[in-house]
Amino acid sequence: MSTEDICYLTATGALKLFKARKLSPVELMAALIKRADKVNPAVNCFADCYFDEAMAQAKASEARYMKRGARTAPLDGIPLAVKDAQRVAGKRTTQGSLIFKDAVDTHSDPMIERLQNAGAIIFARTTTPEFCLSGITASRIWGLTRNPWNTDWGPGGSSGGSGAALAAGLTTLATGTDIGGSIRIPASACGVIGFKPPHGRNPDGPPANFDRFNHCGPMTRSVADAALMQNITSGPHPLDHDSIRTKVKLPLDPAAIRGMKIAWSVDLGYVPVEDDVRQNMMDALDVFRRLGAKLEEVDLGWNGDVERNGMHWYNTMHFGRQTVWQQRDNADLMTDYAIKFAEMVKKNTSIDDVHKTWEQIHRMYQTLGPVLASHDVFICPTNNAPAVKADHDPWDQNFTVMGKRVDPEYGWVMTHQFNMLHNCPVMSVPSGHAVSGVPTGIQIIGRTWDDARVFKAALAYEKAVGGWYGAKGKRPVF
Repeated sequence: MSTEDICYLTATGALKLFKARKLSPVELMAALIKRADKVNPAVNCFADCYFDEAMAQAKASEARYMKRGARTAPLDGIPLAVKDAQRVAGKRTTQGSLIFKDAVDTHSDPMIERLQNAGAIIFARTTTPEFCLSGITASRIWGLTRNPWNTDWGPGGSSGGSGAALAAGLTTLATGTDIGGSIRIPASACGVIGFKPPHGRNPDGPPANFDRFNHCGPMTRSVADAALMQNITSGPHPLDHDSIRTKVKLPLDPAAIRGMKIAWSVDLGYVPVEDDVRQNMMDALDVFRRLGAKLEEVDLGWNGDVERNGMHWYNTMHFGRQTVWQQRDNADLMTDYAIKFAEMVKKNTSIDDVHKTWEQIHRMYQTLGPVLASHDVFICPTNNAPAVKADHDPWDQNFTVMGKRVDPEYGWVMTHQFNMLHNCPVMSVPSGHAVSGVPTGIQIIGRTWDDARVFKAALAYEKAVGGWYGAKGKRPVF
């Protein structure tokens, strides 16, 4: 097995090799560190790195696997890259901001704590835009992160570093957070798996756990790896009042989906969609047809009111208000896009408008709810454009998709709608590549709290297309 093949192993694959003593956690960690030295300068997806500590932990893990009869943890020795917006005990979490460059945490967030307790080795933090504000991944503290498939383009955001690291073969597993698509946007743009669980399925830390639009979840190169992570991280936590009691055991192996009823829309009734995205989604739907699923195109009747009313929530909750609070004392340390966001929030936000978001969510579910009641899942694109350029300006008022002027931040993604519908589980899986070489993706949306059905559809699709990254020709070239 080549060094590159080792770097692109799935976690489930690596664990099998560890247990068979055909691969050591030390060999896997060393291969990733070596590849990071080679590839990360071009992609810039890592923030802080803890390579020496990680190698020491890998050696301890290796010793456990070598000891006859020893019990190993579910993720023992698996390298994990954590988004630089999630707390890790004893490490700084900058949230992509110079303001927090010295902010060392005393405890890990619940999701991270559970992954650590399961034996995962945190060896690097992944880049994010300041305060996770954007679908681009650029900051003054970490610089510009690029898409491994075409470095002229961005990896999406705000978990862009995690998506890029997985696609570039720099980590085995990664984490993300998602308040407007921040797991799924980069999952699509980088050609990996990203899962947004229902709010509360995975416990989280404050203030994220107070925001119903916000979710933390796995980013991986295989659906089984996402299930593996979810089976570890989900469930109630004594420090998160919003974590739900029900813990779902997700399947790791594909099963037949003949007869599964799938509803779909390529544009949600109002979104301009680029040709490559549209064609790749239609090709993905053909895969489901060949598997025996029954497909039906539906019209949800949604329109631009979704964005207009959704923004009331973003502007009045912590996500938007934090920019105003930080600007008062730290404007000199903030990025231009964060300052512009603060100015917009101050001009346009009335706390009384939050009810408009609730009314909009209700209207949206009056059409999606009946569709999901009569179908197993709903499918649409993840991003309506494959990606934006690495140096994209999220305030460019002349930005267009398919010749139509759209919001430069939200106009190229189709994810925030399902943050508003926060109890629906959503997974982004790859659907192909655009002419630019940048990947595209589709979202599989489930009934409220029905995570398992989303994974069942995704596992069957993944098996049918032969998976991703398993061979050299399916990987970015460096």
